[in-house]
Amino acid sequence: MSRFLYENSVSYKGYLIIPFVFGKADNYEIYSYKLLSEIGHKSQFHKAENPAGIYGSGVSNIVDIAKEHIDQNSEFVPQSDNFKSRYIYKNNLIIIFQEGNKCFYDHYPPDLLNNIAAPKLFKSEYECLSWIKQGFDGRHVQQRAI
Repeated sequence: MSRFLYENSVSYKGYLIIPFVFGKADNYEIYSYKLLSEIGHKSQFHKAENPAGIYGSGVSNIVDIAKEHIDQNSEFVPQSDNFKSRYIYKNNLIIIFQEGNKCFYDHYPPDLLNNIAAPKLFKSEYECLSWIKQGFDGRHVQQRAI
């Protein structure tokens, strides 16, 4: 599998549709998708790969297929768009969440839907994004107890 095309991800009815190139046939790319659910593991579709079982000929085609599947099989009615604050940095997906006056994030690498975020809270989205960028750029300094 090639990397996830996070830059083409679409938030839709409580899910994040993440397309990727599944394979090639006669020099044509075949697209598939994975889903993230705003309710996480409570959803049977959280981290599911192509639950519709249909592949597409392009990004917009596979997103339409995923939307149709969600419309027909959605398990919940979303209260808000938990995926609205998402960023791509060095092909990694960063999703920022705000609860009250605290921010935290999920971090997914380019080729795996496993959250590798540090368990850290921030006062603002800007502070959170700055900390993440510093980590990617190798500027976090480890402190040692003496």
